[in-house]
Amino acid sequence: MKSRYEAAKNVFVDSVDIDDYIDLDSSVTAFQQLQHSMNKPLKMILLFGRPGTGKSILLTRVQEKLKHQKEIHYFDTPAINEKEFFHKLFKVLTKKDLPSNTEVNFAALVDFCKNLRGKREIIILLDEAQMYSPEMMEKIRLLSDSRAVKFVVSLHKTEDEDLIAKEHFQSRIWEVIELKNATKEDQTAYIHKKLLKKNLFEIANSIKAKDIKRIHRYTKGNYRECNKLLFTIFEICEYYDKHEPSKVNYAKISDRIIEMAALKLGYIHV
Repeated sequence: MKSRYEAAKNVFVDSVDIDDYIDLDSSVTAFQQLQHSMNKPLKMILLFGRPGTGKSILLTRVQEKLKHQKEIHYFDTPAINEKEFFHKLFKVLTKKDLPSNTEVNFAALVDFCKNLRGKREIIILLDEAQMYSPEMMEKIRLLSDSRAVKFVVSLHKTEDEDLIAKEHFQSRIWEVIELKNATKEDQTAYIHKKLLKKNLFEIANSIKAKDIKRIHRYTKGNYRECNKLLFTIFEICEYYDKHEPSKVNYAKISDRIIEMAALKLGYIHV
C-alpha cells in the first residue's frame, strides 16, 4: 500500500517544470521586473543569483507566458562548444537548419542581424551563462549590438561575486535583476502552496510555524535546498509510515524527523 507521504515527497523533486511554478510575492516582482526590462530598448539584461534562487524556473515562466507576444527563445542548456551554440542561434535567426559539417560565418551572422533591425526583435534567454567563455560572451555582445537580438543573461552569483566583475559584464549590461533566497514568509508560502497544489491539505497543515523556522534556518531560504530537505523529510516519514506507523504523528512532523533529514543532508552534524 502506498504511503500518504509518497505524493508529498514527489512534490519536492527539484525541477524546472513550469507546472511546478509557485507564485510568490518575490517571484511575481521578479517576473514583472524582467518583463518590464525586456520592453525597454536594452541590448543585454543580467539575471543574477546564487544557485537555487529560481533563475531557471523564472526564465521558463517568462518563455511560457510571453511566447505568444514576443519572439522569445530559451537556451536552457549551455552549448558544449561554440559551433553548437552558433548552429542553434543560426536556426533561430534564419529559421533554417545549417548542415552539421558547416561552420557559421560570424561576420555574416552579425550583418544578417543588422538587416533584421526594425523588422524583428528576437529575445534569447541564455541560462547558465557562467559556462560560456569570455570569447563567446564577446561574440554574444557583438550580436546584441545589432539591436535585433536582445539577450537575457542568467548566471550564478559566487561567494566573491567574481563573475559580475568580469570585463564583458561590467560595461555591457544595462539592467541587473538579482534573485535572492526566500524570506521565512516566502518559504512558508512556497512549501504550503506546493503541497496544496497537489491537494495534500493534511500534510500541509502538519508543517507548523516552528518547523518552517527550522527549515529556513537549515536551508537559508534557498529553494533548491528547501526542496532537498522537504523531499528527505517526507522520505523518512514514508519509511516510518510503511514500517513503524506507531511512531508517526500524522498531525505534525516530529522534530526528530526534521533533525534526521538535516543530519542526512549535512546541514547539522552530530
